[in-house]
Amino acid sequence: MARPRTTYAADFNRSAVQTITEQKLSVAETARRLDVGENRLREWRKAFLAKGDAAFPGHGNPAPADDELRRLRAENARLRAERDLLKKAAAYFANPPT
Repeated sequence: MARPRTTYAADFNRSAVQTITEQKLSVAETARRLDVGENRLREWRKAFLAKGDAAFPGHGNPAPADDELRRLRAENARLRAERDLLKKAAAYFANPPT
């Protein structure tokens, strides 16, 4: 039977990758010691080498790109609402009620 999905903290991920890189242990040996899948460790190492400390943002700490995307979408929605309001105002003043 498969194991349930486990979520690991960013500190645990970093320490696992440091175990592989600094102590020169193999991925298989580190996986056995930490009871983590080998493929998962390989993905963590790949992400850490590509992004550094920003590789494991966690659930409460979005990546800067994700945070900017959320902010830009909110600004876009606000600007659309303002535009629609101005369109309605322009239409009202173009044809005032008699």
